[in-house]
Amino acid sequence: MRVLVVGGSGFLGYEVLRRAVAAGWDVAATYRTRPGDLPSVTWYRADLRDTGRMGEVLVRARPAAVINASSGHADWAVTADGAARLALEAASADCRLVHVSSDAVFSGADVHYPEEALPDPVSPYGAAKAAAETAVRVAVPGAAVVRTSLIVGHGRSAHEKAVHALAAGTRTGVLFTDDIRCPVHVDDLASALLEITESGGSGVFHVAGPDAMNRHELGVLIARRDGLDPTRLPAGLRSDVAPPGDLDIRLVIDATQARIRTRLRGAREFLGSVGS
Repeated sequence: MRVLVVGGSGFLGYEVLRRAVAAGWDVAATYRTRPGDLPSVTWYRADLRDTGRMGEVLVRARPAAVINASSGHADWAVTADGAARLALEAASADCRLVHVSSDAVFSGADVHYPEEALPDPVSPYGAAKAAAETAVRVAVPGAAVVRTSLIVGHGRSAHEKAVHALAAGTRTGVLFTDDIRCPVHVDDLASALLEITESGGSGVFHVAGPDAMNRHELGVLIARRDGLDPTRLPAGLRSDVAPPGDLDIRLVIDATQARIRTRLRGAREFLGSVGS
């Protein structure tokens, strides 16, 4: 299968590419500032804010499927408008589309969220992601929308880097004890994305870990795995420093796990051994 990974130079995109290449797929990817160093990948410079650019890339790459693993954070022009333009271009090119979304589309009011739950975001990032989901599902009815949670693994995630900086005293801040999510290993998420892409499955998927924990608990697990002193990690309340306050968002993964072969591990399992 020829697949185009949008955001291929990012943390998640790189792992998706690495696994696709290892599986023998014909792979292309986009980057914004610098291409990755993976062999056998055709790279295209593209910015989702540039009207028409993704259409040009799709014409040149001619993929059968597109995986949008880009991260524009709360930048509406990238995360919402850019995803919408990409969906329209994918529909025009008759490409399969797998769109990576986030648990941030939920407010936490219901705590447990199955795949059929309707988004009710309370943050700018969540609002942008929810808008992107709507655009994707309207433009490409057969698309797969994959919601995920905190992504960690191999020491390259933002959360792992923050833990190291806090433990070393080179960064200020706290790890919240009232912000609860279901962390997922980047290997599991990337494997699931490729499996969903190949399967042709549509609709909403929840790809997260089964362990719910707050950010400080996650930081302690990372510190112990990496031989750092967990007592050096400052704890604090999100409700004291960051709107919209405390959040408890748990993606229910039972239906998705029944549809995919990839086993979604909990953080207590994948952070319990060296090299995770």
